[in-house]
Amino acid sequence: MADTAANVLLQPGTKAPDFSLHSTPDQLVKLSDLRGRPVILAFYPADWSPVCSDQMVLYNEMLSEFSAYGAELMGISVDGVWCHEAFAKANKIHFPLLSDFEPKGAVARTYHSYRATEGVAERSLYVIDGEGVIRWSYLSPVGINPGADGILDALDALGVKGGAA
Repeated sequence: MADTAANVLLQPGTKAPDFSLHSTPDQLVKLSDLRGRPVILAFYPADWSPVCSDQMVLYNEMLSEFSAYGAELMGISVDGVWCHEAFAKANKIHFPLLSDFEPKGAVARTYHSYRATEGVAERSLYVIDGEGVIRWSYLSPVGINPGADGILDALDALGVKGGAA
């Protein structure tokens, strides 16, 4: 697959591809197990990079706002579970960081969110509704923190404020 720059992210109305990724060495998160509630997927290039750290810390600070919509947030990068564990502990991250490590970037590729030339995930965001359908996607320049406004607008558009899916 070519770099994502030549491709378009999966678009609203598309069924979100299911996946299972490790959140810890012995725990798997399966997207389809989260049906019935909105899901936010935040693909990012790498733990410990300045922009990624800022983005994940911001989302951690926004967890109560995302929870008000009943939404589950998950960060996804090609880093391994041990790297994620250290990064989450150092930054007091309280949402799952999923490891798209092996086969490297397989889920990111499925979501058209892989930078093949660098071997990392794009900085892309998806909001998936409770039925497993993508309702919003956004590709940010890799060096820019996309913030949370687009996510909140997409959750507002779902009409699930108050935790009802």
